[in-house]
Amino acid sequence: MRDRLGRECVYVPSCRFGLYVALRHWCPPGGRVLMSPVNDDVVLFVVLAAGLRPVQAPLHACDGTIDLGAVPDELWGSLSAVLTTNLYGSPDPAPELRARCDASGIPLIEDAAHAIGSEIGGRPVGAWGEASVLSLSKHTGAQAGGILTLADPGLSEAVRATCEELLTPSRPASELAYAVRPYAEAAVRRLGLRRAAWAAMGRLGLVERDGIRMPLRPDALARAAAAAPDLTAYDPWVRVDMHTYRLRSGPLRLRRVRRRLGRLDEVLAACRDGTELLRSTRWARPREEARRSRCSRCRCWSRTGTRRERPSPGAASSSATSTTRPSTTTRDRSSPTRRPRPRRPAGSPGTRCRWTPAGEGGHRRAGAVRRPAGRRAGAGP
Repeated sequence: MRDRLGRECVYVPSCRFGLYVALRHWCPPGGRVLMSPVNDDVVLFVVLAAGLRPVQAPLHACDGTIDLGAVPDELWGSLSAVLTTNLYGSPDPAPELRARCDASGIPLIEDAAHAIGSEIGGRPVGAWGEASVLSLSKHTGAQAGGILTLADPGLSEAVRATCEELLTPSRPASELAYAVRPYAEAAVRRLGLRRAAWAAMGRLGLVERDGIRMPLRPDALARAAAAAPDLTAYDPWVRVDMHTYRLRSGPLRLRRVRRRLGRLDEVLAACRDGTELLRSTRWARPREEARRSRCSRCRCWSRTGTRRERPSPGAASSSATSTTRPSTTTRDRSSPTRRPRPRRPAGSPGTRCRWTPAGEGGHRRAGAVRRPAGRRAGAGP
């Protein structure tokens, strides 16, 4: 990351933790920070935890970036810093913001969690401000880790000392859960239990928000505001979706982050080409073949994609082109009247389409029930 950005880099357990350290170091308590109103709730609460007041910036209607020309001139004298967002990788006007911050004598802090591979003005996003934070979980799939970059290398020791004061000790149980989590998530996807897993987590109280917003809890927020700047007071809001955001990284976590970071160039090249590299791992479900064979009638993921037209109520049953299936009460059960079910190849999509006859692909009418991929061939319904 030093070679990529050309500045000093400090590893942090999460992007939100690095953002809090940067705001505490460059902004005095009670200051005002110009930031985008279109952002994750966590970023808003990180600013509040640093004892700062968010000031909503006007945005361009076309891409959601900060509209520098719409910011009133009298507002610049009351600001303590400017925080960029780079929403979904679309870079904010960093060169213009850099010039305006220099004229006003305030720092520019870049939230580059979405834009680790974006560039503007001939320089990568994250190389314009006094400090910037980058997320490794969003781009490399490491599910942890971030980078805090510094324009002044002489501040690295002070920033590292601040991080050491705020970090909590590593826990063996958390390291074990981090190591097992990718395999558990892959098993849930392969077995088609996503909805069941979310329902179970909701009943256990493990789902902290629906969508991007979280409960405000104004009474508790007022008590936390009285203690700001204090990261612990705002912990119920800052830790949402990542309870290990300030946990010291153990050897298992660091090893996976290092391995994933080594694929960063490959991931960014795949993003520029529009391919899904992270879904092409051996743990991802092979949906490419299933997508080509999706049933055109009931839209289920059938293996053959064929369908049988349902006969209309007034259609004649004794037409020359139709065949009548013998009843189970009159036909001889010992005679092979039904075609044998073909063996299912290993790894094929296991949906049984309600519109496909039993002889064409082995489907029976079962309400398009999905069967986990890789199930034993020839097994029962």
